[in-house]
Amino acid sequence: MKTNAVNERIKHQYFAYLKEAKQLNVNSVDAVAKALNRFESHTRYRDFGRFHREQAIAFKKHMADQLNVRTKERLSKATIYSTLAALKSFFFWLAGQPGYKSKLQYADADFFNMSLKDTAIAKAVREPRVPTIGQIRTVLAAMSNETATDRRNRALLAFTLLTGARDNAIASMRLKHVDLAEGVVHHDARDMRVKFSKSFPTYFFEVGDDIRKIVADWIAFLRTDLGFGPTDALFPQTKTGLAADGSFASVGFTRECWATAAPIRAIFKDAFEATGLPYFNPHSFRKALVRFGMETCDGPEAFKAWSQNLGHDEVLTTFKSYGDLPAHRQRDLIRAAATNAEDDRLALELGRQALATLRAKKVA
Repeated sequence: MKTNAVNERIKHQYFAYLKEAKQLNVNSVDAVAKALNRFESHTRYRDFGRFHREQAIAFKKHMADQLNVRTKERLSKATIYSTLAALKSFFFWLAGQPGYKSKLQYADADFFNMSLKDTAIAKAVREPRVPTIGQIRTVLAAMSNETATDRRNRALLAFTLLTGARDNAIASMRLKHVDLAEGVVHHDARDMRVKFSKSFPTYFFEVGDDIRKIVADWIAFLRTDLGFGPTDALFPQTKTGLAADGSFASVGFTRECWATAAPIRAIFKDAFEATGLPYFNPHSFRKALVRFGMETCDGPEAFKAWSQNLGHDEVLTTFKSYGDLPAHRQRDLIRAAATNAEDDRLALELGRQALATLRAKKVA
């Protein structure tokens, strides 16, 4: 048995609920579908209406023994946690649906919980891998600028650093969205793939005039040499065709945007590996900019502007999701605080001694 018709119907309703009521995107719904498929495969597609808490307990043991297809190692606690969390949410919702209310209890869903110890491991925050601005500059300096494709790829990395835009937004961006004179990118949810369909302006981050020039030169090339207009892609797809030797090769660009961000990530991977540096994905550039802002912003108002420039409504979002301090910076700040405390103690002691000397002179 590969599917269960009854299960498929209720899953279809649940996916619609997640998309329309919970406003989850397609990728999030797909992750839930994958979790449900794992569970159904384990139970041999038994009807959800016949669910029993023992199935949840057995499935947790099953997941603990599974191997990652790529690494051949046991599944990580984080993967197991996300799978079980998706199943818990589904069965909690299912317990309130017509035809299932008399068969399931809301508390049944709790049996998908991991142990407190494993949950803590799964949710542990690890120091993210974030490039420095210097490392990004090293990659840009090493990238070729000979062919049109080379120039596009180099401008792509420079633009990501200049704006901190997400890769999916960049993949769907058009020339009309960039105002070089004002130094701003208009994230327009009406015709771009913007997270949460939110429109906002992003002003170029002050990461260097040379970075800005790479982007400006690329846009000038598109407009002047290729005749691109406002509605054409900022970073167009590669057009393939027959080369002189009869093989398939790049023969220019289309005017269309990329359908996904996958080509962008591939360009980043190739660029970093070519310089011998570890691969940093496009999203890591946003983290690099946050760290840069934490070092350079003068006061809370300045950092609020920095946060807002990344599309965050709340500064807390920036700190919580991107503001992790690297271990060496944590060390330096702690040691600096200790030094400052010692300086304050010495200053206070000197002040006391001076005051005692002054009083002694007055008495004499």
